[in-house]
Amino acid sequence: MHEYSIVQSLLDQCEEHAKANNATKVKKIVIKIGILSGVEVDLLETAFDTFKEKTICDEALFVVNRQNIVVECNDCNETSTLEKHEFLCPLCNSGNLNVIDGEDMYLMSLELE
Repeated sequence: MHEYSIVQSLLDQCEEHAKANNATKVKKIVIKIGILSGVEVDLLETAFDTFKEKTICDEALFVVNRQNIVVECNDCNETSTLEKHEFLCPLCNSGNLNVIDGEDMYLMSLELE
């Protein structure tokens, strides 16, 4: 279950940011997880709740925003959000696409105290 290692890395990042900003607590963590990232949100939330104890994030609110798949069509040059896992341009029906969002996980913001 790679969600445990992801949470450990996230907690380490939060601690680094807090120290760099002379904060004693992290009050809120906002992350963005792409649908194609391979991260199971439920498992990630459970892992976060388990491992945040006795860290600078022990009272932090954990907010997860899901990112849909955003593609750019190489044929009609339009950017679209896919509503289904069908990799066809919703405008011209081309399969000649580049995924530009929805594959990664990002730490979007921290609320520090």
